[in-house]
Amino acid sequence: MEAKGHAVENARAAVAGLEAAFDAGVLVRTPALEAMLGDLMVALEQDDGQKLGGKSAEAARFILRAISREVENA
Repeated sequence: MEAKGHAVENARAAVAGLEAAFDAGVLVRTPALEAMLGDLMVALEQDDGQKLGGKSAEAARFILRAISREVENA
C-alpha cells in the first residue's frame, strides 16, 4: 500500500483498491478492516474546495500502515 505521492491521494486510491478487492471476493471484510476504513474515511473528509494535508495526511498514512499489516496477516 506504500505509494509515492501525496498521502491523501494515495489513501483514496487504496480505498478504491480495497473496495475492488472486497467486491471481487479477493479480500474479506473483517471487523478490524471495516473499523480502519471508517477511520480512514473520516480522515479523508473535506468540505468543498478544502485541501487536506497536515494532520489528515499523517492520519491517512498511519491508518494505511495498519490496514497494510492487517491485509498481510490475513
